[in-house]
Amino acid sequence: MIALPNLEIQHHFGDLPSSVRFQGSIAIDTEAMGLNPHRDRLCAVQLSQGDGICHVVQFSHEKSYHAPNLVRLLEDQSILKIFHFARFDVALLSYTFRIEVKTIYCTKIASKIARTFTDRHGLRDLCKDLLNVDISKEAQTSDWGALTFTPEQLRYAATDVLYLHKIKEILDLMLKREEKEQLTQACFDFLPTCAKLDLLGHPNLNVLEH
Repeated sequence: MIALPNLEIQHHFGDLPSSVRFQGSIAIDTEAMGLNPHRDRLCAVQLSQGDGICHVVQFSHEKSYHAPNLVRLLEDQSILKIFHFARFDVALLSYTFRIEVKTIYCTKIASKIARTFTDRHGLRDLCKDLLNVDISKEAQTSDWGALTFTPEQLRYAATDVLYLHKIKEILDLMLKREEKEQLTQACFDFLPTCAKLDLLGHPNLNVLEH
Protein backbone atom coordinates (compact mmCIF):
# COMPACT_ATOMS: atom_id res chain seq x y z
CA MET A 1 0.00 0.00 0.00
CA ILE A 2 1.43 3.39 -1.02
CA ALA A 3 1.07 6.13 1.60
CA LEU A 4 -0.98 9.00 0.25
CA PRO A 5 -1.84 12.37 1.81
CA ASN A 6 -5.09 13.17 3.57
CA LEU A 7 -7.63 15.13 1.58
CA GLU A 8 -8.37 18.83 2.05
CA ILE A 9 -10.88 20.50 -0.27
CA GLN A 10 -10.95 24.25 -0.88
CA HIS A 11 -14.07 25.36 -2.76
CA HIS A 12 -13.92 28.51 -4.91
CA PHE A 13 -16.40 30.22 -7.21
CA GLY A 14 -15.65 31.74 -10.62
CA ASP A 15 -11.85 31.69 -10.40
CA LEU A 16 -8.87 30.65 -8.33
CA PRO A 17 -7.99 33.17 -5.63
CA SER A 18 -4.96 35.26 -6.52
CA SER A 19 -3.27 33.99 -3.36
CA VAL A 20 -3.17 30.41 -4.67
CA ARG A 21 0.18 29.61 -6.28
CA PHE A 22 1.48 26.45 -7.93
CA GLN A 23 4.95 25.37 -9.01
CA GLY A 24 6.35 22.55 -11.08
CA SER A 25 3.31 20.46 -11.89
CA ILE A 26 -0.42 20.49 -11.24
CA ALA A 27 -3.06 17.78 -11.60
CA ILE A 28 -6.19 19.06 -13.35
CA ASP A 29 -9.63 17.67 -14.14
CA THR A 30 -12.94 19.15 -15.26
CA GLU A 31 -16.64 18.52 -14.75
CA ALA A 32 -19.20 19.50 -17.37
CA MET A 33 -22.86 19.01 -18.22
CA GLY A 34 -21.86 16.41 -20.79
CA LEU A 35 -19.17 15.42 -23.26
CA ASN A 36 -19.84 17.92 -26.06
CA PRO A 37 -17.90 21.18 -25.46
CA HIS A 38 -20.06 23.04 -28.00
CA ARG A 39 -23.23 22.09 -26.12
CA ASP A 40 -22.28 21.18 -22.56
CA ARG A 41 -20.90 23.96 -20.40
CA LEU A 42 -17.95 23.74 -18.04
CA CYS A 43 -19.14 23.42 -14.44
CA ALA A 44 -15.95 22.90 -12.43
CA VAL A 45 -12.18 22.71 -12.64
CA GLN A 46 -10.34 20.89 -9.90
CA LEU A 47 -6.62 21.22 -9.25
CA SER A 48 -4.06 19.67 -6.93
CA GLN A 49 -0.29 19.80 -6.55
CA GLY A 50 -0.26 16.27 -5.22
CA ASP A 51 -0.04 17.42 -1.60
CA GLY A 52 -3.52 16.31 -0.54
CA ILE A 53 -5.05 19.74 -1.09
CA CYS A 54 -7.62 20.10 -3.88
CA HIS A 55 -8.95 23.39 -5.18
CA VAL A 56 -12.40 23.03 -6.76
CA VAL A 57 -13.39 26.04 -8.86
CA GLN A 58 -17.13 26.04 -9.54
CA PHE A 59 -18.78 27.89 -12.42
CA SER A 60 -22.54 28.52 -12.20
CA HIS A 61 -24.55 29.24 -15.35
CA GLU A 62 -21.81 31.38 -16.86
CA LYS A 63 -22.54 32.88 -20.28
CA SER A 64 -19.01 34.28 -20.48
CA TYR A 65 -16.25 32.88 -18.32
CA HIS A 66 -13.84 35.30 -16.73
CA ALA A 67 -11.22 33.51 -14.65
CA PRO A 68 -7.90 35.33 -15.21
CA ASN A 69 -6.03 33.54 -12.43
CA LEU A 70 -7.04 30.11 -13.69
CA VAL A 71 -6.34 31.07 -17.30
CA ARG A 72 -2.90 32.36 -16.36
CA LEU A 73 -2.13 29.00 -14.80
CA LEU A 74 -3.43 27.04 -17.79
CA GLU A 75 -1.31 29.12 -20.18
CA ASP A 76 1.85 28.93 -18.06
CA GLN A 77 4.16 26.65 -20.03
CA SER A 78 6.58 26.35 -17.09
CA ILE A 79 3.98 24.30 -15.20
CA LEU A 80 3.23 20.73 -16.27
CA LYS A 81 -0.51 19.99 -16.36
CA ILE A 82 -1.29 16.38 -15.49
CA PHE A 83 -4.65 15.10 -16.76
CA HIS A 84 -6.35 11.75 -17.08
CA PHE A 85 -7.80 11.64 -20.61
CA ALA A 86 -6.39 15.07 -21.43
CA ARG A 87 -7.97 15.02 -24.87
CA PHE A 88 -11.39 15.95 -23.47
CA ASP A 89 -10.26 18.33 -20.74
CA VAL A 90 -7.91 20.26 -23.02
CA ALA A 91 -10.62 20.66 -25.66
CA LEU A 92 -13.18 21.81 -23.09
CA LEU A 93 -10.82 24.29 -21.44
CA SER A 94 -9.59 25.58 -24.81
CA TYR A 95 -13.14 26.09 -26.05
CA THR A 96 -14.42 27.68 -22.84
CA PHE A 97 -11.61 30.15 -22.25
CA ARG A 98 -10.44 30.60 -25.87
CA ILE A 99 -6.89 29.62 -24.99
CA GLU A 100 -4.35 26.96 -25.91
CA VAL A 101 -3.28 24.65 -23.12
CA LYS A 102 0.28 23.35 -23.49
CA THR A 103 2.85 21.42 -21.42
CA ILE A 104 0.57 18.43 -20.90
CA TYR A 105 0.89 14.96 -19.39
CA CYS A 106 -1.92 12.42 -19.81
CA THR A 107 -1.95 9.41 -17.50
CA LYS A 108 -4.37 7.57 -19.79
CA ILE A 109 -2.06 7.85 -22.80
CA ALA A 110 0.94 6.93 -20.66
CA SER A 111 -0.89 3.89 -19.33
CA LYS A 112 -1.93 2.71 -22.79
CA ILE A 113 1.65 2.93 -24.06
CA ALA A 114 3.34 1.51 -20.95
CA ARG A 115 0.78 -1.10 -19.90
CA THR A 116 0.05 -3.01 -23.10
CA PHE A 117 -0.56 -6.16 -21.06
CA THR A 118 -4.01 -4.85 -20.02
CA ASP A 119 -6.99 -2.93 -21.36
CA ARG A 120 -7.66 -1.39 -17.94
CA HIS A 121 -6.70 2.28 -18.32
CA GLY A 122 -9.48 4.14 -16.51
CA LEU A 123 -8.56 6.28 -13.52
CA ARG A 124 -10.19 3.85 -11.11
CA ASP A 125 -8.21 1.02 -12.71
CA LEU A 126 -4.92 2.89 -12.36
CA CYS A 127 -5.61 3.78 -8.74
CA LYS A 128 -6.38 0.16 -7.94
CA ASP A 129 -3.65 -1.47 -10.02
CA LEU A 130 -0.81 0.95 -9.28
CA LEU A 131 -1.67 2.38 -5.85
CA ASN A 132 -3.90 -0.29 -4.31
CA VAL A 133 -6.55 2.40 -3.77
CA ASP A 134 -10.21 1.89 -4.65
CA ILE A 135 -11.94 5.15 -5.57
CA SER A 136 -15.67 5.71 -6.04
CA LYS A 137 -17.04 6.93 -9.38
CA GLU A 138 -20.69 7.10 -8.28
CA ALA A 139 -20.92 10.91 -8.50
CA GLN A 140 -19.50 11.02 -12.03
CA THR A 141 -22.90 11.36 -13.71
CA SER A 142 -24.49 13.61 -11.09
CA ASP A 143 -25.83 17.11 -11.91
CA TRP A 144 -22.71 19.25 -12.07
CA GLY A 145 -24.80 22.25 -13.13
CA ALA A 146 -26.43 22.47 -9.71
CA LEU A 147 -26.00 25.76 -7.85
CA THR A 148 -24.59 23.90 -4.84
CA PHE A 149 -22.26 20.89 -4.96
CA THR A 150 -22.96 18.11 -2.51
CA PRO A 151 -20.17 16.85 -0.23
CA GLU A 152 -20.12 13.69 -2.38
CA GLN A 153 -19.58 15.73 -5.54
CA LEU A 154 -16.76 17.72 -3.97
CA ARG A 155 -15.06 14.56 -2.75
CA TYR A 156 -15.45 12.94 -6.17
CA ALA A 157 -14.00 16.00 -7.90
CA ALA A 158 -11.06 16.06 -5.53
CA THR A 159 -10.40 12.34 -5.86
CA ASP A 160 -10.01 12.71 -9.62
CA VAL A 161 -6.84 14.78 -9.14
CA LEU A 162 -5.55 13.63 -5.75
CA TYR A 163 -3.66 10.59 -7.07
CA LEU A 164 -2.43 11.74 -10.50
CA HIS A 165 1.07 12.73 -9.36
CA LYS A 166 1.68 9.31 -7.79
CA ILE A 167 0.31 7.55 -10.87
CA LYS A 168 2.57 9.63 -13.10
CA GLU A 169 5.63 8.65 -11.07
CA ILE A 170 4.92 4.95 -11.51
CA LEU A 171 4.04 5.23 -15.19
CA ASP A 172 7.22 7.23 -15.87
CA LEU A 173 9.30 4.39 -14.45
CA MET A 174 7.49 1.89 -16.67
CA LEU A 175 7.89 4.08 -19.77
CA LYS A 176 11.62 4.45 -19.09
CA ARG A 177 12.00 0.71 -18.57
CA GLU A 178 10.25 -0.02 -21.87
CA GLU A 179 12.11 2.80 -23.69
CA LYS A 180 8.87 4.50 -24.72
CA GLU A 181 9.43 7.93 -23.19
CA GLN A 182 9.97 9.78 -26.47
CA LEU A 183 6.95 8.19 -28.14
CA THR A 184 4.75 9.10 -25.21
CA GLN A 185 6.02 12.69 -25.12
CA ALA A 186 5.27 13.03 -28.83
CA CYS A 187 1.67 12.03 -28.09
CA PHE A 188 1.47 14.62 -25.32
CA ASP A 189 2.84 17.31 -27.64
CA PHE A 190 0.12 16.48 -30.19
CA LEU A 191 -2.75 16.92 -27.71
CA PRO A 192 -3.36 20.67 -28.31
CA THR A 193 -3.68 19.94 -32.04
CA CYS A 194 -5.86 16.93 -31.32
CA ALA A 195 -8.17 19.13 -29.23
CA LYS A 196 -8.44 21.62 -32.10
CA LEU A 197 -9.40 18.84 -34.51
CA ASP A 198 -12.01 17.55 -32.07
CA LEU A 199 -13.52 21.02 -31.73
CA LEU A 200 -13.63 21.38 -35.52
CA GLY A 201 -15.69 18.20 -35.73
CA HIS A 202 -13.18 15.62 -36.94
CA PRO A 203 -14.18 12.47 -35.03
CA ASN A 204 -11.59 9.81 -34.30
CA LEU A 205 -8.92 11.92 -36.05
CA ASN A 206 -10.40 11.01 -39.41
CA VAL A 207 -8.10 13.52 -41.16
CA LEU A 208 -5.38 10.89 -40.74
CA GLU A 209 -7.37 8.20 -42.53
CA HIS A 210 -6.95 7.26 -46.18
